[in-house]
Amino acid sequence: MSGQRLKLQFQRLYNHFGGDSIETNLQDIAEVLFCTRRNVRIVINKMVSEGWIDWQPAVGRGKQSRLIFNNTDSELQLNYARKLVAEGKLEPALVTLDHNAEKLVQLIQEQLGISHHQGKQIVRLPYYRSFENITPLKPLRRSEQHLVRQIFSGLTQLNEEKGEEETVVGDIAHTWEPITLRHWRFYLRPAIRFHDGRLLDSHDIFATFAKVKQLSLFAHIDEVTSPFSNIIDFHLSQDDYHFPDLLANINAMIQPANHASLTDYETFPIGTGPYKVVVNDKQRFKLEAFEQYFGFRALTDVVEVWILNNFAACYLQPTSSDTLEHNVHISSRLSMDQGCTFLLLNRISGLAQQADWLNYFQSRLYSLNVMREMDLTQVGDFKLFNAYGLLPGWIHTQQLPEPVVIPNKRLVTLAYQQEHPIYPYVAALIEKLLAKDGIRLKIIELSYEDIILGKQVEKIDIWLNGMSLGSTRSDAILSWLHNFDHIQRVMPTNEFKQLQLVISEWRSTPKRAFPSDIIGQTLSQTGQTIPLFHNWLGVDDSVQLQGMESNLLGWFDFKSVWSKPQNA
Repeated sequence: MSGQRLKLQFQRLYNHFGGDSIETNLQDIAEVLFCTRRNVRIVINKMVSEGWIDWQPAVGRGKQSRLIFNNTDSELQLNYARKLVAEGKLEPALVTLDHNAEKLVQLIQEQLGISHHQGKQIVRLPYYRSFENITPLKPLRRSEQHLVRQIFSGLTQLNEEKGEEETVVGDIAHTWEPITLRHWRFYLRPAIRFHDGRLLDSHDIFATFAKVKQLSLFAHIDEVTSPFSNIIDFHLSQDDYHFPDLLANINAMIQPANHASLTDYETFPIGTGPYKVVVNDKQRFKLEAFEQYFGFRALTDVVEVWILNNFAACYLQPTSSDTLEHNVHISSRLSMDQGCTFLLLNRISGLAQQADWLNYFQSRLYSLNVMREMDLTQVGDFKLFNAYGLLPGWIHTQQLPEPVVIPNKRLVTLAYQQEHPIYPYVAALIEKLLAKDGIRLKIIELSYEDIILGKQVEKIDIWLNGMSLGSTRSDAILSWLHNFDHIQRVMPTNEFKQLQLVISEWRSTPKRAFPSDIIGQTLSQTGQTIPLFHNWLGVDDSVQLQGMESNLLGWFDFKSVWSKPQNA
């Protein structure tokens, strides 16, 4: 008998006797349940084993047995829904609860946090959207960048240990050396396996970099070869003292050579990292520790991200709380996001190619002017502060002191990415500011991938966008600047070439500081970008998890956290 069928039988029995303990017999129950006396015994035994009832059989002929209800019908319904929630079956759970969404949220809250099941440590987190793409060679939002780092490995990686400078250390490669500044050799760890059990070989690296070198950031890679087993050589078109650092970039993480032919690869990618993807749908994203990972085995066995609509996504809270939006403890040790919410102006085919419009946008849409219109109750618990440059601490913007000249009144088109918690509100503020000058704003919502790859670029004047570098290294802005040519596509060619020249000089000069300040200053002072605000990131560290430290992507390293018993 199925669990649902048994539950219906219990409801029928409970409703017939009104939930009261009662003297009865097998024949009476058989008539209530419309089954034989033999089947009644089976049903009763199953209900007893579930703990729903107690059954005290009569001793002696003509005696009545006693039926005792341990659960009410509503309790049974709730417990069944709780079981469905634990299995991630949120839609059936909602049906079981008669579509009572409030009860469902309460059950979800019970499940969030840290738990142990069959000896495994499970961490469950709430999040506000699903993850439709988590592969290295696609445009990735901040959270996807973090997940890719948990699933994939590169030849090198950034050392993000707390208290240490972010240096580049080995990952798939255990060491490397320059044969010349245009010929770098990397020595690979042996017997590395992908999540499907297959051994990594040189063909996977060749196939990965055949795609990677098509990106402008890696365009100076001429050829990748393997002169000996577990050795990979890179031949470059220009000197590069910093090439091992470049290979720590997310885009350069190694993928299977046959990944393009794999079904559902974007949502169920296969890497060599500490976690493999086992569930990914609109309701749950689940990672399990990869037992054959070549590094230290992950301390947390299972990480589940539960997708909850309207969840305030400003902080990760791996613990249950009174509600998901109020009265939560947030760590006092917040991290300043190494990034910015900014406006990108189209100076190639948009209105900003005209000097009067460029000056107007700079004068009207600067940070303080936009934030002055902001109602902080409308942006949840996001801790925002105004930006004077693309990164915190940079002061590169300048407010034009002269009275702004309003261009001929016409329509301005602004685009922002879908599924973002505050972009619609910020776009509404911009619409309000422009309306004061009689200018109408047309708003387009696009996927993050469509924005970065330039969809409808000719029709768009301004993009409301964000950057999050995930690192304090001075060269971290390099990958963002070249991110699928998103900036280059709408920036005057001569200006972008000047930036490329400065970067090329840095690559070919030993011990030269990365020119990040020049890049930020150029982008802000030309009006190519208008920085709006920065924000703080954090993780609720009030829970009993060791190693819970927020990284600069607003998450924490799953494999390094563990639960310590309170009395230990």
